[in-house]
Amino acid sequence: MGATKKMGQLRIIAGQWRGRKLPVADLPGLRPSADRIRETLFNWLAPDIVGARCLDLFAGTGALGLEALSRGAAHCQFVEHQGPAADLLRQALITLNAGSLGEIHLEDAGKFLARGKQDPFDLVFLDPPFASNLLDAALTQLTDSPLLSPNALIYLEYAPTQSPCIPAHWQQYRSKKSAGVVYELYRKETP
Repeated sequence: MGATKKMGQLRIIAGQWRGRKLPVADLPGLRPSADRIRETLFNWLAPDIVGARCLDLFAGTGALGLEALSRGAAHCQFVEHQGPAADLLRQALITLNAGSLGEIHLEDAGKFLARGKQDPFDLVFLDPPFASNLLDAALTQLTDSPLLSPNALIYLEYAPTQSPCIPAHWQQYRSKKSAGVVYELYRKETP
């Protein structure tokens, strides 16, 4: 008899799916954003979230993108390279009756960004596994990307030991540190 993988749960904090619990896989590098961090982030985003086109680039559990959709975002593209996590995200959209609001891309974030064949995003979530070097690579690819709408908002979540290279024309909008996590919100300034 094989061992069964432990399943965790993700709780949607607010919006139309408030209180809904969704299963999340126990996979390497998968670390959902904590409830209190999401609460703070979405308080910051309150004036900008309704109708926004979002990209959850290192989706994992989909916590950020699903919370955005729950609070009124128009659409979210979820990019996840681990099959089991992408499958659970797909199932979450079905469970929430939100299949038309989200699209799952089972692929590497860098390849997704390199293709660049999407309408521009108003809000991008960058929360890669802390033990990776993926954040700086994504920031480099997004620097002058056509994937960002004018004045797009970009959210970063990273370990305090990291020092991401923020593009010069992005202005820090909000920043906070909590329980070994730095989380920041930037606005792309149109040159």
